[in-house]
Amino acid sequence: MNAHRLRPVVVALTAVALAAVLTGCQGDDTAAGASDAPKAGATAGSATPGTAGGTDKGAGTGTGSGKGTGTGKSGGSTAGSGATAAATPAGKGTGSGKTAAPAADCVTKAPDPDHYDPDEFALYRIEELPGSTGKVNLVIQHGAWGCAGKDSDGKPFVVSGEEARWAMDQAAYVTATNPVTGSSTNQRIGVGELMDWVKAHPDSGLVFKYETGADGSIDRLEQVYTP
Repeated sequence: MNAHRLRPVVVALTAVALAAVLTGCQGDDTAAGASDAPKAGATAGSATPGTAGGTDKGAGTGTGSGKGTGTGKSGGSTAGSGATAAATPAGKGTGSGKTAAPAADCVTKAPDPDHYDPDEFALYRIEELPGSTGKVNLVIQHGAWGCAGKDSDGKPFVVSGEEARWAMDQAAYVTATNPVTGSSTNQRIGVGELMDWVKAHPDSGLVFKYETGADGSIDRLEQVYTP
């Protein structure tokens, strides 16, 4: 009879113990959840609502959520710099990178003064001056090199304008080639030798390069060989 009376007490104590165990388990789960929530909330709360979307998509300018300054995902920053780099090759062929068409190296008609060869002329005659001057006059004509014809090995020197006279020092450095010297390479000759040949072959129009001295007269004359 005492055993039957103790059963309800044992059952009651067992129920209380189970309830305590269940309550303790629930308490542990709640505590665990409470400890995790602030961590997640702190990370998300480091960005303001206005910049959170920009941070995720790489379009915002805020500090983001710990993924860089102003670029959000690294893909956003990379895409931006890639677009800038691609713009440089796209400009190829503009500005100084684009080379101009080369100028023609020969004329097809009598040139105007703006297109004369600056350091060359055709020599026609030589005029003597009083010995006291130490000079002679070269009768010349300016021009430019023309285009070679089908039946010619070289380019002709195309002259234009009127004849001009230019003083040359009687002690000038002079070189000449064929037909003056009969050689295809320049040979040093005296001014007198050149004068003799030009007198014997007036209006030949041989082409010479020239340089001038301090007084403006020619002090160097070199024949240009033409086949």
